[in-house]
Amino acid sequence: MTSSDASGPDEIPSCSAKGCRDAAVWVLAWNNPKLHTPERRKTWLACEEHREHLSQFLGVRGFLKDVVALAEWVQPEGSERPR
Repeated sequence: MTSSDASGPDEIPSCSAKGCRDAAVWVLAWNNPKLHTPERRKTWLACEEHREHLSQFLGVRGFLKDVVALAEWVQPEGSERPR
């Protein structure tokens, strides 16, 4: 699974679930402590249907740090931009 890539400012970000092109409404902020500094946040985007599945995938690995509505997401300092 990879983050979706919005090409322009007018494009609606899409869900990161494989094969899904629905509009994203959630940001799943995560961090792999073996690879990233503690403050770093990688992001996946999720539609309503895939929010729980993607959250469980990250949570089982201990990577999930936060789930925030896309409209309320503020990128933490030192993190990558949402895609």
